[in-house]
Amino acid sequence: MSLQYLDAGVDLEEAGRLTQRITQRLGSALFGGFVPVSEIKSYEEPVLVSSIDGIGTKVHLAGRLHMVDGLGRDIVHHCVNDIAVHGARPLFFLDYLALNKLEPDLVERIVAGIAGACQALDIRLAGGETAEMPLVYPSGHFDIAGAVVGVVEQRDMVDGSAIRGGDVLLGLPSSGLHTNGYSLVPTIFSDDDLCRYEPDFGATLAEALLEPHRCYVTEMQLMVSTGLVHGMAHITGGGIAGNLARIMPSGLQAVVHLDPPSGLFRLIDERSGMAREEMRRIFNMGIGLIAVCDSSTPIPAGCRRLGVVQPAEASEARVVFSDND
Repeated sequence: MSLQYLDAGVDLEEAGRLTQRITQRLGSALFGGFVPVSEIKSYEEPVLVSSIDGIGTKVHLAGRLHMVDGLGRDIVHHCVNDIAVHGARPLFFLDYLALNKLEPDLVERIVAGIAGACQALDIRLAGGETAEMPLVYPSGHFDIAGAVVGVVEQRDMVDGSAIRGGDVLLGLPSSGLHTNGYSLVPTIFSDDDLCRYEPDFGATLAEALLEPHRCYVTEMQLMVSTGLVHGMAHITGGGIAGNLARIMPSGLQAVVHLDPPSGLFRLIDERSGMAREEMRRIFNMGIGLIAVCDSSTPIPAGCRRLGVVQPAEASEARVVFSDND
C-alpha cells in the first residue's frame, strides 16, 4: 500500500471541499486577492498603514468550550483598531487559520465571523489561508491571525507627535478582556465557574469572557474629525501603560486615574489576588482605547476623562497612575 498524505493527518480532499465553500463566500479562487484602490487617486499624499496580529490564547478557551463564533470579530476588530488609531481608513483584510485537523464546521463558523465583521465595516476580505498542520498543533488546537491595510492622508496622520502638556486623556470602555490575559483564565476559574450564570453580566462567565473585542473605528473617526485629537492608543497586550507610552513624546508624562476594578476585572481581582500593578500590566482594566486630546475637547458620549498630560524629565516614566495602592 503506497504512502498517502492522509497517513500524515492531512486530508487534501476535505481541504478541497472546504476551499470551495469558502471560495463561494469570497468570490475568487485565484492565488492572490484583488482590491481596486482607484479612490486613492483622490489623496494628495496617501500613506498605507498596515498591521498584522493574532488573538492569543483566547482561541484555546473558545475552542474548548465550542464557542468560536465571536473569534472572527475579535481578529478583525483587533487589527482594524491598530491602524485606525493613526487615522487610517481600513481597505482590505486577510486572515490565516492553522489547526491540527480540518474541521469544516469550526472553520466555516470562524470565516463567517471574519466575513461578517469585514462587511459591517465595509472592508474587502481579500483572501486568506487555512492550514492543516498536525505536526505543529495538538489535536483540538488551532490559531488565528489577520492582517489589515488602510490608507490615510499624510497630513492627517495621528502619531502622537502633536501631544503636549495640558492635553487630556479620554477613555472608551472595553467590552471585557478583548484579546489579552487569557493564559491566566484557566488558573483563575474552574470549569464549573465558567458554566455558572452571572447575574451581574446577564450571561455565563464563559460568555462574558468571550465577548468579542470591541471595534472603535466610528468613534475614532468622529473624534479625529474635530481636529483636536493629538494621539490615540489601542489598549492591548501590555495594558494602559505599555500602549499609551508608545505615543507619548519624550519630556511628557501621562497621569492616569483609574476607578477600582469593576465587572470581570473585579472578579479576576478578587479570585486571583494579583497585585494591582500586575493586573494593569496584563489587562486593559475596562479601557479599550485612549485618545489624547486638546484640553478644549468636549467629552464625547461614552467617553470618560482619565487624566492629563504633564511635563516630565526624559528619564521619567511616560505613563504613571495617580491611584497607586
